[in-house]
Order: sequence, then structure tokens, then C-alpha cells
Amino acid sequence: MKLFVFIAFVLLGTTLAVELSEEHQFKSWMKTYNKVYSTDAEYLAKLTIFKENLKRYAKLNEKDDTVTHGPTKFSDMTHEEFVAKYLIKNYTSPLMRGEKVNVAPKLNAIPLPSNYSWVAKGATTPVYNQGQCGSCWAFSTTESIESMNFLAGNSLIQLSMQQIVDCDTTDSGCDGGDPPTAYQYVISAGGLESLADYPYTAQDGTCQFNSGEIARSISSWQYVTTDQDEQQMQQFTYTTGPPSVLVDASTWDSYQGGVYTSSNCGTQLDHAVQIVGWANFQGQNAWIVRNSWGTGWGYSGYLYVAIGQNACGIAQECTSAIV
Repeated sequence: MKLFVFIAFVLLGTTLAVELSEEHQFKSWMKTYNKVYSTDAEYLAKLTIFKENLKRYAKLNEKDDTVTHGPTKFSDMTHEEFVAKYLIKNYTSPLMRGEKVNVAPKLNAIPLPSNYSWVAKGATTPVYNQGQCGSCWAFSTTESIESMNFLAGNSLIQLSMQQIVDCDTTDSGCDGGDPPTAYQYVISAGGLESLADYPYTAQDGTCQFNSGEIARSISSWQYVTTDQDEQQMQQFTYTTGPPSVLVDASTWDSYQGGVYTSSNCGTQLDHAVQIVGWANFQGQNAWIVRNSWGTGWGYSGYLYVAIGQNACGIAQECTSAIV
């Protein structure tokens, strides 16, 4: 009987120690991300979510050997909340809808450097933060238009993704959309205003587009590949510019570092980003991917995805604006 009581006491002590350790992690995390909760009830609710997320991260780390998962800026949100607020809902591509699309010609393979970055060459704007709005598709579209205009000889300026969110009636604003239909909107509107003239609000709004303030335009858009040809994607990125891609970002909320591969990332497309180059990183030939969750996520707003595996579905919808 005494032995039983002793074991029960030890187990209770271990449980309490774990809970105290988790709460200590939570308080440290709150300080890191400047989180403040208005009531004790809210604090306890967020603590509970944080603890559940720690369990989810541990399970992901058990099966992932190339990516590290752990607390990030999203760790006081349930996974369902994260998906609802940051990712695309009900995605279907023009190819899935059977629409006729423009496809870039196949490029001859030329020798490529082992590392290449359009960021280093000044062809991309700073990392954006979409906030709690599923507008990644508008960001990815805008980023492609910004970069391709710069590479066509124009100065690099930040353009208005909010114009696309508010005015593109084919897509669904903060509930999601698709770069191909966003390109079509930009063409029909005659172009985009600058971000300074039409600021981002991280919410749906009434269209305030002023055609007299157009800063940049495009003539068309194209698929870089329609058959998941990552060699073509790499040749295009090197010779033409950084493209837009759709990905499966369902586990990106807990990304702390490493390289996503086909073994630890799905292919159900729900997020739009920009490929800005590639690098040999941690022994993997990997895409450098620019995200739109601010510089406090990933590697200052970037992450790495393995090349040649269609990891995270990265080769399923690769597009680019044409100036």
C-alpha cells in the first residue's frame, strides 16, 4: 500500500512538473511574441491550446527528420483557427477547371549555380505580413508583378495587394483566391496602384481603385509548367524571374527550420507564395521560398522546400506575370 501511494505521489509530481514546465514555456513564448490576454479566462484558454500544440509538434517531430516543428507566432491558435484565418479555402486551379491557359515554352537546360537568389539581386520587395486574412494569393500575385516589372527595366516598388483583395470579384478576398484569376483581374483593371496609395488592411473592403493612380501593369500571365517539371521551374527562375507557386502549408504554422521534403509535406494546395531562388541547405538542394507571414516566422520570413520531389505540391501551380 505504501509503495502504491509513493508511486502515485511520484507520478503526480511528474505531471505537475510537466504542466509547470509547459506554462513556463507559454509565458516565455508570450514575452517573445508580445502576447497579452485581457482576462484570466482567456489566458487559461490560450494556455490549453498552447499545450495541445506542443503535443502536435512532438508528433510531427517524431516522423520528420528534415524539418523541426515547435512554437511559433501561431501557437495560441488551434490548427483549425490557423487554417481558417491564414490559408486558402476550396482551391481549384484553371487546369482543374479545364480552362485554356498560356504555358511558357520549354527551356533548354543550361548549367546552373548551386545557389541563386533574386533577393540578393534586389529583384524582390521586403517580406510582407498578410495578417489574419487568407489573402496569400493576392500577395503572391503582387510579388510576381513587382519582380517581373523590375526585371523588365522598371524601378522596384511595392504594389497594392489590397486592391486585388477588394476589387477582384472572381476571387474571395480574405476567404481565398488564385493567382491566375488575380492576374486576369489586374489585366482587366489596367494595372495596380502602389501600396502607398492603396494600403493593406488585412480585411475585406469596398473597392477603392483609382485608375488614375496605376503604378504598374502586366500584359498577360503564364504557367511555368503544367506537368510538375521542376527542372523547367529552375531554368525559368534563373533566366526569367521569381515565380508564384501554390503549396500545401498545412503544417507550416509550426515550422522552425529545416527543409520540407515529399515525406513530410502534403500536396493539398492551400497557400500561395513566391520562389525566389534555391540553395544547397542542410545537404538538400532546396527552393528558397518567400512567405507572407512576416519576418518573425521561419528564416526571417523564408523557408526551404526540396527540389525535384514536388514537396508540398510546389510544382502543381507555378505561374508568372508577363509585363
